[in-house]
Amino acid sequence: MTKPQDDIRPFRIDIPQEQLDDLRARLANTRWPDELPGVGWSRGVPVGYLKELAEYWRIGYDWRAHEAELNRYPQYLTTIDGQNIHFLHVRSPEPDALPLMLLHGWPGGFTDFLDVIGPLSDPRAHGGDPAAAFHLVIPSLPGFGFSTPLAGPGMNAARMAGLLVELMSRLGYGRYGVQGYDTGSWVAPEMGRQAPERVAGIHVNALMTFPAGQEGEMDGLTPVEQRRWQAMQNFNDGYLQCNSKRPQTVTYGLHDSPVGQLAWIVEKFKELTDPPEGLPEESVDRDRILTDVSLYWLTGTAGSAAQIYYEEISAGAWSGAAEGGESTAGDGAGDGSGAAGNAWSGQDGDWAAAARGTVPTGVLVSARDVTIRRWAERDHNVVRWTELDRGGHFLAMEAPEALVGDVRAFFEKLR
Repeated sequence: MTKPQDDIRPFRIDIPQEQLDDLRARLANTRWPDELPGVGWSRGVPVGYLKELAEYWRIGYDWRAHEAELNRYPQYLTTIDGQNIHFLHVRSPEPDALPLMLLHGWPGGFTDFLDVIGPLSDPRAHGGDPAAAFHLVIPSLPGFGFSTPLAGPGMNAARMAGLLVELMSRLGYGRYGVQGYDTGSWVAPEMGRQAPERVAGIHVNALMTFPAGQEGEMDGLTPVEQRRWQAMQNFNDGYLQCNSKRPQTVTYGLHDSPVGQLAWIVEKFKELTDPPEGLPEESVDRDRILTDVSLYWLTGTAGSAAQIYYEEISAGAWSGAAEGGESTAGDGAGDGSGAAGNAWSGQDGDWAAAARGTVPTGVLVSARDVTIRRWAERDHNVVRWTELDRGGHFLAMEAPEALVGDVRAFFEKLR
């Protein structure tokens, strides 16, 4: 009889040279558009900035060097319910380490966590307490990177969570923690709901929280929370509308044009990193950004990675908001806040959260996050709340030491 562990296969990244040659040729032959003078970043990524970045990607960025760096870590593939799952499995030298799964978001990947792998798995070697060590499992979420192709429609956060709970079982981990941001902050609580007896704790950052249309829920928001709610309503959600409503249509441009894929992703690094007025590479190393973009391009996953938005917004709990129900936040003229047509709004009661989680949850809020505590505590069993005065959406790359410190502190009492 085949054991589950037998389906776990070693994996190494080895992109064929012809794909790299094709990428460089496409970059060299880019058909560049005109742009309006003097608009800067206000209408999208400026041509001058993108030309320089694309040229660096073509002749300055060394994929093979970064591929070799990634292959330093043990990687594996397994198939669960027809879905291929790629993951890093970095065991700590400390035998009593707590297993911990790290979950990325969009437009990220497993490479987001490269700067925290060492400190979390081997704190002794990084000036930390060996009792704070973790065995790390870092998957590519279904549809992202090498966790392809998608097994079919319906791959929402709950289904992803079920696959990842099974992955931890296949690895022999009966009790473990989960950390996630962005999409990972949707999936991690679902793992806790599905396997509360196994998930010791959930730690999240870049957690999205929404009003649910309940009486009084907007009363007494602090000035900081009011700013966060306003920022959520004013957020430029053009990418989200495309991903959640027509992921296949937008895929053609991203899948066929590396510069299109580059612009699509680097705009998010510009908008979501700290400080917002800086260039993306002032917050995250330029090569790290290009490794992320390269993985989307080389794996052809612009479309499959976008499907989670369709599943969660157009087909899921946010369906009313994503369809543009009337918002009480104003008509949004010119600022993108109209309607829960900005799919974040949900203020008319369209947001339907899952049953409140019972697993102890820690929430880390960066300077750019829009998380509102009362709504987080409504949906999750929040036992630790930390607010930073720095950092943005991509905290594992922007402020890895802050993320490592809070993860260690949160799980200290849950081991």
